[in-house]
Amino acid sequence: MSSTACYRGPYKGPMILPRPSSLGVRSLGPVSSSSSSSSATGRSQALKVHSQAEKRRRERINAHLSTLRRMVPDTNKMDKAALLGKVIDHVKDLKRKASSIGNGLSIPAESNEVTVESKEFGAATTTSDANNLYYIKASISCDDRPDLFASLMKAFHGLRLRTIRADITSLGGRMQNVFVLCGRRENGNGSGANLNSLEESVKDALARIASLDVVAMDASSTKRQRLLQSYYSCASV
Repeated sequence: MSSTACYRGPYKGPMILPRPSSLGVRSLGPVSSSSSSSSATGRSQALKVHSQAEKRRRERINAHLSTLRRMVPDTNKMDKAALLGKVIDHVKDLKRKASSIGNGLSIPAESNEVTVESKEFGAATTTSDANNLYYIKASISCDDRPDLFASLMKAFHGLRLRTIRADITSLGGRMQNVFVLCGRRENGNGSGANLNSLEESVKDALARIASLDVVAMDASSTKRQRLLQSYYSCASV
């Protein structure tokens, strides 16, 4: 088939023009349009994800601010900057109060400790009473247990001492007991030599009470070992 065609124009004679080939240049219009649409969709999805993340971030911030408003009084009408400043001042105030309270507290020692000393704690109601009374300060640190206080009171009663003050601190299964004990001078009791002897008696009594913790712990540990051995021997059968 001929690839030329005759065309009669205004000029004389035929004009031979080339016939358009069926293998023309492919149009890039549809491809360019599809690529543009895809990129627009990607940008739209990215903006949507960013918008959702920003919304969640603002919600978290507002939730935290609401929590702070509930914790700190008189902050309902404050803006964010004023609220944060108020919270900082409130935390500093709480820290100062906690520090001042902690300075006046004694923490129980990790090991058993006993201290005993004679003390002067002011005058009694009359001069004769003041001359006939003596005071002892006793402290014991040991493991906490239900019968501890009863054992201490029994020991003091056996030594004819009366408890006029008791400060008890408990932390992590340990206890510190500080007692101010009062005794009456009778038949030479309360003199220098006898007072030293009484202090030693109080110290020995408290040391025996504190040592019961070690005995109880050893007995409990031994019993636990026996139970474990019995369990594993039965399991191996």
